[in-house]
Amino acid sequence: MKPENQPDVVVIGAGVVGLSAAIAAQARGLAVTVLDREGPAAGASAGNAGAFAFTDILPLASPGILKKAPKWLLDPLGPLSVPPAYALKIAPWMFRFWRACQPSRVAHSTAAQTALMDLSKAELEPFLSATGTLPMLRKDGNLQVYESEAELQASLPGWKVREKHGIEFRHLEAADMAEIQPGLAPRFTHATFTPGWYSIADPKLYTLALADHFRTMGGVIERAEVSAIRPVEGGVEIAVKNGPARRASKVVLAAGAFSHRIARSLGESIPLETERGYNTTLPSDAFDLRTQVTFGGHGFVVTRLSTGIRVGGAVELGGLELPPNFRRSEAMLKKAQAFLPGLKSQGGQQWMGFRPSLPDSLPAIGRAKATASVVYAFGHGHLGLTQSAGTARIVADLLTGKATPIDMAAFSPQRF
Repeated sequence: MKPENQPDVVVIGAGVVGLSAAIAAQARGLAVTVLDREGPAAGASAGNAGAFAFTDILPLASPGILKKAPKWLLDPLGPLSVPPAYALKIAPWMFRFWRACQPSRVAHSTAAQTALMDLSKAELEPFLSATGTLPMLRKDGNLQVYESEAELQASLPGWKVREKHGIEFRHLEAADMAEIQPGLAPRFTHATFTPGWYSIADPKLYTLALADHFRTMGGVIERAEVSAIRPVEGGVEIAVKNGPARRASKVVLAAGAFSHRIARSLGESIPLETERGYNTTLPSDAFDLRTQVTFGGHGFVVTRLSTGIRVGGAVELGGLELPPNFRRSEAMLKKAQAFLPGLKSQGGQQWMGFRPSLPDSLPAIGRAKATASVVYAFGHGHLGLTQSAGTARIVADLLTGKATPIDMAAFSPQRF
């Protein structure tokens, strides 16, 4: 029998994935407590680009990225970098990433990613309605810009894959681009507009709103750093630094880039790495931005939020311990000024956050090997916000013994 005041579920992690899962479990009648080392929206959920990128069905691990990587890696402030101090440590992950770029594996990952994207899109608006956050949803589209006909041509195989899946887009030349987004530098000669691209007014405010809804419905959020979890009779014991151990019937591990450290306490070695993302958020009047603009050849986006204009992206594979290199934010902002000549670059706030990434670009969603009482939900990379509602549905199904709506084999935490 469950002790009095013991929750049915403890969710470790108060980012957008953890809180979405907590709300979905709560809606199934479960008593849920959320534990987080810093509190709600303290990590990557606060500083992302705010996009529900349902059209991004192609994994980062792909032959295309392998072609670009050598050039990018030569630029320490470019779209992809590995700090020399971290190069040796990340070598095994990079080898797995290279293997995941084989065409047969890319096809497998794309099919799995597509299924999760479709589920996440279907679940999103009902989830937003249930949590009172639907007014924060925007449908302004995305403009991917190119600097030449050759760059557009190089992107076409990826668009053909999206076309087969029924994703709407249209290729544009300069005059049509200007109608959608005035003020682009003339160096951008072609673009692809995706009208079905969604975004949220502000990712931090959205995640905090989820926390408020969860509490209003009776949920508990505590600030506590979890160091280990272990199966015990009747459930799971949760060891907390500088505090008493907790118990729950079930645990959801959704601690983002820190999840693999906790999973080790269950004897699992999951190759989770950290894509350190950088951005600068400028005042709202910095530019008349009408759609999210992706500068794919340079690895960053410019996004209009309710709280400002955010310039960010790029990938720095540098782990959790190295100090931030804000020269990367400055380099992106300098490029953004050149690409959007009217951009006012003063008064910005810099940020760096940890994106939890697995080598095949798919998250780990499923039960722990050591016990069915622990469910993993981490490793979404750039797509945590995008896939949060779909992941929450799957986690709630796993917690309540229901059949999941999609095949989960590709997302198995034990696939490595």
